[in-house]
Amino acid sequence: MTSDMRYNSRVLLDGPDRAAARSYFKAIGFTDEDLKRPLIGVAHCWIEITPCNYNHRALAEKVKEGIRAAGGLPIEFNTITVTDGIAMGTEGMKSSLVSREIIADSIELVSRGHLFDALVTITGCDKTAPGSLMAMLRLNIPSLALYSGSIMPGEYQGRRLTVQDVFEAIGAHNAGRITAEELHGIESHACPGAGACGGQFTANTMSTALEMLGVSPMGFNGVPAPHPRKAEVAFECGRLVMSLLQQGIRPRQIVTRNALLNAIAGVVATGGSTNSVLHLVAFAKEAGVRLSIDDFDKISEKTPVLADLKPSGKYTAPDMFEAGGMPLVGRYLLEAGLLYPNELTVTGKTIGEEVQKAPEVRGQLVIHPPDKPLKKTGGLLILRGNLAPDGCVVKLSGYERDAHRGPARVFNREEDAFRAVKLGKIKPGDVIVIRYEGPKGGPGMREMLAVTAAVQGAGLGNSVALITDGRFSGASHGFVVGHISPEAAVGGPLAVLKNGDMIVLDIKKRRLDVEISNTEIRTRLRKWKAPSPRYKSGALAKYARLVSSASEGATTG
Repeated sequence: MTSDMRYNSRVLLDGPDRAAARSYFKAIGFTDEDLKRPLIGVAHCWIEITPCNYNHRALAEKVKEGIRAAGGLPIEFNTITVTDGIAMGTEGMKSSLVSREIIADSIELVSRGHLFDALVTITGCDKTAPGSLMAMLRLNIPSLALYSGSIMPGEYQGRRLTVQDVFEAIGAHNAGRITAEELHGIESHACPGAGACGGQFTANTMSTALEMLGVSPMGFNGVPAPHPRKAEVAFECGRLVMSLLQQGIRPRQIVTRNALLNAIAGVVATGGSTNSVLHLVAFAKEAGVRLSIDDFDKISEKTPVLADLKPSGKYTAPDMFEAGGMPLVGRYLLEAGLLYPNELTVTGKTIGEEVQKAPEVRGQLVIHPPDKPLKKTGGLLILRGNLAPDGCVVKLSGYERDAHRGPARVFNREEDAFRAVKLGKIKPGDVIVIRYEGPKGGPGMREMLAVTAAVQGAGLGNSVALITDGRFSGASHGFVVGHISPEAAVGGPLAVLKNGDMIVLDIKKRRLDVEISNTEIRTRLRKWKAPSPRYKSGALAKYARLVSSASEGATTG
């Protein structure tokens, strides 16, 4: 229990010496009575370029109403976002992962600079959730996160759509499989309004992780963006953060090792994005908790896939909400003995208490019980080998091959690989290699959705593999391996691959290898020269100098 709910803001605002500070607040319209209340930051990521965060200002108003009703003084501020779905396939995508660090830094700096007593963050597009939680863990003031919700599915010619369908339609159009008119129709109907991408892509994966971690109230994040209940849960978040402040509950009490393992189980059970590996490892680092990429493989090996969600499944996040959402997934994991039930959440209850009463939804087909899973084990696996001594990540839906051997087709940037697919230069059996796209080499570790979608659209998804030191969108699917560490830019073995080298992927053995000797790899590396940095100054250059390996979360701290 905290005896003083204004333990920070009292220093900022009380007494004659702080009159100048109070005068600034009064210029905005705050009163003496307002300034006797705890200061509660309300951070969001509104931007007029993307549906993902378009409802943030409206949700912030509701959060602020809840804070005022519970006796606090809300202070709204915003940070940035870079929208992956827009930047994808361009140089702009290099800013995406970098934005996670900027989001974390900016929320931290505003909150520290103004001595907030507590914090609510509103998240949406992919990097806003991890960036927000990283800031919450650094600050360690009473805090919670609210995901602004999924977009509803679009519809065209009787077919339900997500943005994944647009990317794959581009590949189909380039391969001559659909007309320009069909592509335009899909483009115009896939995204019908506010909300983040509707499949279990990265945004919804991180929404899942935040609920399973306990830093978002269970069931709140899953409410879709346009749903009437979204405003209600935003108001409740405002009231709830005041309860956290009164009780003195802080993020590092919630984000324990077991809570992180719960989050991994939730990601695996819902077929979530490989980006969760980067972000959860980053959370552990901020919280001072032990977590490695190998923990993902261990949990995946024993956790069934329960939710039938895109990109590999049939349904979208709004469907999952109607089917019972993460409370039901959590209850099934609890019943299967796959959940650490005693971990604290922002409601003040344990996660076991939160999920154990989740109701069944009669007739729903989205969330399967543990005795009838979609797949007995998860598909989020860690491979090692002479191409990835420090590990790499693969996500399998359960339908891919468990092995592939083929000649390398080597590209030094994403655009060149995309062009090769578009021009029909990739053949069945090939292994597409995209290097110098890692955290340092990109810089920024771009997602390869444009390429993976082009491969699927060209009808090559079942016959080629793709490996990279970059990342994959949560919408990517197929036999794809990312996060290869060490990356090419720092002299990882990927840097010395040549066209025609035989690459072997073996899922059962958890191996990624090239069929050349270690002596030959060392010989090639002695002759290798690191490429010049692609950016000499500015944010991307600074990031490239500071960023850690993907196997360590690609953080800059």
